[in-house]
Amino acid sequence: MSEPRHLLIVEDDEAFARTLKRSFERRGYTVEVAHSPAEMDDVLAAFRPGYAVVDLKLGGASGLACVQTLRASDAAMRIVVLTGFASIATAVEAIKLGASYYLAKPSNSDDIEAAFERSEGDTSVPLDGRQSSIKTVEWEHIHQTLVETGFNISETARRLGMHRRTLARKLEKRRLR
Repeated sequence: MSEPRHLLIVEDDEAFARTLKRSFERRGYTVEVAHSPAEMDDVLAAFRPGYAVVDLKLGGASGLACVQTLRASDAAMRIVVLTGFASIATAVEAIKLGASYYLAKPSNSDDIEAAFERSEGDTSVPLDGRQSSIKTVEWEHIHQTLVETGFNISETARRLGMHRRTLARKLEKRRLR
């Protein structure tokens, strides 16, 4: 018999969390769900996962703090960050804080499980990707500033020199989820 696989899902979208939970339970995982960093701390008090799926944006909180806490609790844990707000800045920060992989939504349980299995980088990734557009560069700059401010929209808007509502519209327009 194979070793039990324990998974923690940290996701504020309850319907998506429920769907992921059922899918992973069918695959043989024991699954617990937390909808906020505080709930995650409560779950970790009694549950020791070997795997975790963390949403990058948890309401007003950052999933990056969850990644850091999870990595501190178990250095061998396989952590996948999911986000509807993918950017280079947040991907880099997630990996630096201990995530094993970073996936943009929409992703399914097949994608996540494949990410759990990937432990090494892939040197065959093509390097001749498309050129960055002005919009992409702006998007990445916005997200870098969001990371620097701990996802504080008002402070990010101030640093970028734009109105808070303008920033909120830009974030909503490019949302992937």
